[in-house]
Amino acid sequence: MVRDHVVRLTPEGRDRLQEELEHLRNSKMPELTSRIQEANEHGDISDNSEYEDLKEELVLTDARINELEFLLDTAELVEPPAKGTIGLGSSVTIVSDDGESETWRLVSPEEADTRAGTISTDSPVGAALMGRKKGDKTTVETPGGSITYTVKQVD
Repeated sequence: MVRDHVVRLTPEGRDRLQEELEHLRNSKMPELTSRIQEANEHGDISDNSEYEDLKEELVLTDARINELEFLLDTAELVEPPAKGTIGLGSSVTIVSDDGESETWRLVSPEEADTRAGTISTDSPVGAALMGRKKGDKTTVETPGGSITYTVKQVD
């Protein structure tokens, strides 16, 4: 796996990826290995779609383990940005020009998860917010048109 850029992680992101790695290594892989072994012991597996699905899931899980190991071994931990300036690791509350308020934590693409309230610094909104301060406005181009955001809070 060759990377042309340095992966930067927040301490929380590193911890979350480490937890995922431990889960995959200590729970999921042993479970998949056991289920494949059971399928082998129970007879004909040549036309068994469940067995094929298990093998594919095992390969994907192993690939994810390798990816996580690489990320964690080569990642650079980032320091919090200067107080009041939006950067990697900042929590920011923004209000769009239509009045909708959102709070996000800016993280690297490798740790972004919108369900967990994080967005990537490489996303259009994340990139537009980098370096901004409370009260600043920034405009983001979207497929539906331009949206202007006002920074209400930076933590």
